[in-house]
Amino acid sequence: MGTDHGPSIKDDDQYEALREKGYSKEKSARIANSEGAERRGGEAEAYEEWTKDELYERAQELDIEGRSDMTKDELIAALRS
Repeated sequence: MGTDHGPSIKDDDQYEALREKGYSKEKSARIANSEGAERRGGEAEAYEEWTKDELYERAQELDIEGRSDMTKDELIAALRS
């Protein structure tokens, strides 16, 4: 298990992995704290079952560039990459 970054970070391991990849502290924290970051295992609903608005919101959380002009299929591909 990674270092405890305090109560402001939900997923310390993910935060550390993102920092090691070169992500900024702010972006790493935002991703590590995004909805679902604390959930492990189980089956998530397939992106194809999400609405375009839900996909857009998730892309916004992950700061995916160009999301405003993407179709539903393009959003799914971007979220999976």
